Amino acid sequence: MSPIIHHISSDELPKSADVVVIGGGIVGASAAYFLARRGLSVALIEKGYVGCEQSSRNWGWCRRQNRDARELPLANLALRLWEELTNEIGHDLGFRRCGLIYATADPKQLAEWDQWRGVARRFDVITRMLTADEVTAAVPAAGGRKWLGGVHAADDGKAEPWLAAPRIAEGARKHGATIHQNCAARGLDITNGQVSGVVTEKGLIRTSAVLCAAGAWASAFLRMHAVSLPQASVRQTALRTGPAPDFGGAVYTSDFAMTRRLDGSYTIAISGRATLEITPQGIRYVRPFLPMFMKRLKAVEIGIGRSFFGGPDSLRRWHLDRPTPFERIRVLDPAPDKRMLATIMTRVKALFPTVADAGVVSSWGGYIDSTPDAVPVISPVDSIGGVFVAAGCSGHGFGAGPGIGHLAADLVAGDAASVDPTPFRMSRFSDRSKIEVGAF
Repeated sequence: MSPIIHHISSDELPKSADVVVIGGGIVGASAAYFLARRGLSVALIEKGYVGCEQSSRNWGWCRRQNRDARELPLANLALRLWEELTNEIGHDLGFRRCGLIYATADPKQLAEWDQWRGVARRFDVITRMLTADEVTAAVPAAGGRKWLGGVHAADDGKAEPWLAAPRIAEGARKHGATIHQNCAARGLDITNGQVSGVVTEKGLIRTSAVLCAAGAWASAFLRMHAVSLPQASVRQTALRTGPAPDFGGAVYTSDFAMTRRLDGSYTIAISGRATLEITPQGIRYVRPFLPMFMKRLKAVEIGIGRSFFGGPDSLRRWHLDRPTPFERIRVLDPAPDKRMLATIMTRVKALFPTVADAGVVSSWGGYIDSTPDAVPVISPVDSIGGVFVAAGCSGHGFGAGPGIGHLAADLVAGDAASVDPTPFRMSRFSDRSKIEVGAF
């Protein structure tokens, strides 16, 4: 089942807009906000409802700790923007600088965290290694479980996935943006190599600028216009408990990670454990993804699911005057993996039995849109004037979402970039650049 979410209203489709943003997740909503705040007319198009896919299915972490160095400028920007957005919009996004606690009994993992402190110093990130006694006091596991050590990122935090994207979208509307849900973008209208409109199921919107922030659907949408974006969808499972005793706002262990929600419940998942489904799109992009497969194969199961025959990875084509896959699958809502749910609860019961006793209120699956190097694409599309993409967040998109949206808005508006966009250029996958898989 889908996680709960704050639902918002829709507007009447405009005949034209300065910018059309395709995709109502955290990235699309943030980009719409920052574009509208600059005085541009913006139409935010979502085939389902705002925040319905991965933006409401994640942990909610807003972190800099253990990020790849290429992402840290974005993460620094995003962390500042989370606070500013709360004040500007006037509604709680659930953002709290609660600090992140990492605990492990694995000496190799502990060494990796210690080594990352060199990266942290380069980007002014405050992080502190914890002794065995300190982390055991901070994460008091049951059964006499002892940790070897840990790390504490005091300035990092969390936000509420069920609130953030919808309320940021509402903030964009206060600046004049329009929001259109249950309105699939079928494709682009292109004139002499320049975008001139977006064809939606409800009609054409004339525009000279389009941002594709379609998450797991981005590659499929762009492929219809001969644009190649290497993307793989990785299926993960998470659950939510009932209200439980407080063991910290955001805690990572080698067994699972858990995030305390505003109502005292916990979102819980196992880090790195996922299913990579064999799909036509996955086969098409197997070569650029080989370095990642080799690096992370132990943590990923391989399988064939429904996504082979339908959904964003199926390579199906469509006509712009007929219903498309975007209309047939309004919400990408895969079933949670039952074996994974059982594993999660077994581990939670062993470490935090009072959390397990709170029971499972809901569980869900989600598709993480990954790139070959696990770094997002935030870039113009060189082959079509006026088209930009912000996708491939690789499981890091929620916390960095406001930063990604801000940078995308900079590029679309032609303003000075808030951070260097070079690491996020789409051409890195076609210009023979070496693919360097993110460290975390």
